[in-house]
Amino acid sequence: MNDCLFCKIVDGSIPSTKVYEDEHVLAFMDIMPLTKGHTLLIPKKHHENVYDMTSEEAGQLFSVAPKIADSLKASFQPVGLNLLNNNGAPAGQSVFHFHLHFIPRYDQTDGFKAAWQTKEKQYTSEMFAEYAEQIRLNLSK
Repeated sequence: MNDCLFCKIVDGSIPSTKVYEDEHVLAFMDIMPLTKGHTLLIPKKHHENVYDMTSEEAGQLFSVAPKIADSLKASFQPVGLNLLNNNGAPAGQSVFHFHLHFIPRYDQTDGFKAAWQTKEKQYTSEMFAEYAEQIRLNLSK
């Protein structure tokens, strides 16, 4: 895509600090890191989000994820690691090229906090069964 920031990084027209590259994926340092070592992993082929990727393309990307995670662990000895992906603007996506964040965690005050806000709504076992059935039905599509 002509105006995609990450496509421009892939084609070299915008510089990046590369961590890993093969024919399918590219990993590079996030230019606005939340913590030391914050790395992004992207498919070289433009996909706006996970819904646009084939199983094969997702497999190529996710097969590299343990390598990046292991290297971050060996390099910086974080006490934890967040893997984060946002799909769509309502989910917080701001660059519309699929990307997976690797955010090493050092302690509770290192600049990142993933938090769930509990809602008042109570889910019943019947609701869970209905939701699971809907998901199972759509897995075969």
